[in-house]
Amino acid sequence: MASRCSLSLLFPIQSQLECALDEATTQQEKENLVYQYLTKVDGREDLKISDFQTGLEWINTEGTLSLNKELAGKVVLLDFFTYCCINCMHILPDLHQLEKKHSVKDGLVIVGVHSAKFPNEKVVDNIRSAVLRYNICHPVVNDSEACLWHELEVSCWPTLVLLGPRGNLLFSLVGEGHLDRLTLFTATALHYYREQGLLTAHEVPLKLLRDSLPPSILSFPGKVAVDDSKKRLAIADTGHHQILVVSTNGDLLHVIGGPDHGRQDGDFAEASFNSPQGVAIKGDTVYVADTKNHLIRKIDLLEGRVSTIAGVGTQGTDKDGGATGPQQPISSPWDVTLGTAGGVEDNVLWIAMAGTHQIWALFLADGKLPKGSESKAGTCLRWAGSGSEENRNNSYPRKAGFAQPSGLALAPEQPWSCLYVADSESSTIRTLALKDGAVKLLVGGERDPTNLFAFGDVDGKGVDAKLQHPLGVAWAPEQSLLYVADSYNHKIKLVDPKTKQCSTLAGTGEAGNTIGPDFNRSCFNEPGGICAGDGGKLLYVADTNNHQVKVLDLASKTISLFSIALDCMDTVASKPSGPAKAPTLPKSAARKEMPPVAVSAGQTLIMSLTLSLPEGTKLTKEAPSCWALSAEGNEWLLESYVITGNIVDLSKPLSISAKLPAAMKDSISNPSLTLGVWVYYCMETGEACTMKAASFTQPLEISANPREGEVTVALAHTF
Repeated sequence: MASRCSLSLLFPIQSQLECALDEATTQQEKENLVYQYLTKVDGREDLKISDFQTGLEWINTEGTLSLNKELAGKVVLLDFFTYCCINCMHILPDLHQLEKKHSVKDGLVIVGVHSAKFPNEKVVDNIRSAVLRYNICHPVVNDSEACLWHELEVSCWPTLVLLGPRGNLLFSLVGEGHLDRLTLFTATALHYYREQGLLTAHEVPLKLLRDSLPPSILSFPGKVAVDDSKKRLAIADTGHHQILVVSTNGDLLHVIGGPDHGRQDGDFAEASFNSPQGVAIKGDTVYVADTKNHLIRKIDLLEGRVSTIAGVGTQGTDKDGGATGPQQPISSPWDVTLGTAGGVEDNVLWIAMAGTHQIWALFLADGKLPKGSESKAGTCLRWAGSGSEENRNNSYPRKAGFAQPSGLALAPEQPWSCLYVADSESSTIRTLALKDGAVKLLVGGERDPTNLFAFGDVDGKGVDAKLQHPLGVAWAPEQSLLYVADSYNHKIKLVDPKTKQCSTLAGTGEAGNTIGPDFNRSCFNEPGGICAGDGGKLLYVADTNNHQVKVLDLASKTISLFSIALDCMDTVASKPSGPAKAPTLPKSAARKEMPPVAVSAGQTLIMSLTLSLPEGTKLTKEAPSCWALSAEGNEWLLESYVITGNIVDLSKPLSISAKLPAAMKDSISNPSLTLGVWVYYCMETGEACTMKAASFTQPLEISANPREGEVTVALAHTF
């Protein structure tokens, strides 16, 4: 992209406007100032940018977009982001709010420009996963080499750039927390260009990724925690906005929240979460970092209730704290662990506060406090971290600096007595001493506290070891070893705190989904959570982008999928709240058009489906193989908009029935049903797993003469 302008030309002009806006007292004054500003900058040729480079990868669209074609006649908001960045996540609600207020037909199009920080973030498949995780519903372009970033002289994430309908620079906003300015600038720009007659109402060709997802048991699980005494796991089913409590043998015990996001306390049937991440379980209590709600929640399994114990439900900016939990604003808690302070067991919930780059403590209302403690039960406060995004170690905890801490593990035993912190943006593992609060480096990063780009994939000792955006840590006291979910390296690593030696335990370093008897050939995809169970013999890994929990047996060196009972899937998988559509099949799906079959009103049509797998493979029983029967455009043919079911056995044909309505619509000609199937299968050796899909279109010839009995059609497909 050959740029003819950059943001440096815009800054001095916009700064004058910003000063005037700060002095304005009414909304009308502010709108007038912005309108006058637009009359000055609109015609300037030196503020017109060139088009997107050709050949870039686009997401959520049917093809590439151009400022001169598809986006011409639109006010375009460019969101420069990288998907690891908590600040970028914080402005997504602002963008969602804008999208609800101003549609594409109104003249506004938001385009995410993904300019990666980490090498792993340059891979388009990883960006696709992030787009789904964050429910991004606007076009996103992969600016993998940061060409547009450099041409416009963008300097940090996030940066918002507003363009006029001819690709001309209007405004820029750097960082988060600019909703008022963003709303003012956007609304006034739309008003101005509408008066000029330069806005067009044409649609932009969108094709949202989320519309092509098949049902799944888990959706982007973030964290997992185990209680060996009760033999139970708590899983943060982040994408489904719910918490699962599962026995260690896979029986589903509780589903709390989901499938839609919300922030409701109450019994399990009405409680709701918003992208929960961290979980801690002990006995009949589960603590949850309800990340996007900016809350800490408590689940009482005996009473069957959820309550809020910290946070006010909106993002806070307080970096000190000190109020009682429900009155204390907090910001994007990412992990929690139940622990000790002052030698008193289980009296504090430690919180990785990613949004303010700190470690916080919540003194539990029902816990004991150490003698002489100044804190009151229920108090929530900053324990360590200045709030500046840094990799700064210090003997004084409040002068130390973290960079988006995202994982916690407690080692209360002497001589450790510390919290281990996965500090994601500095790509380090840090220690926080429980006795004196000193923050020290364990492995990763480098000694310069301002350098947050010292990442890589290197086994080694201390600062010589390199990680890439680790999100999870697990302490195994039986072996005195620390395990790390090295997320962007797609690996599980092992750290010996005594020697500070860091080595690869499992994973090839490439994103994938391979299980089996060999740690060195196993594949993960951005694992985000990890915990140690069964006396340190097992590791449970939340393999986030594979929508799975995996079990690493440290004795046999084998990896298996953690199986959740599939007969409970209907309570776990996302359910549509309104008229549903069948998931869109991938382009690679086999499509078969069947001969028409004659049916009459009230008859039952049975589709007998035989599926065959390739030789040497077997159905992955732990994965969500499923089918969906739909009648798009002829929904009246089915009692439900979409009928779905699970595929657990291919030894005999699947029998899928649809009872036709008692009265047919005369005006409809040539109706049809579509049966889609999604099948997950693995090599019998367990070395590779895949998903394949197929669809069958069954035309119906509606007979005016009533018929009795059932009509059966035979369908078959070999993958």
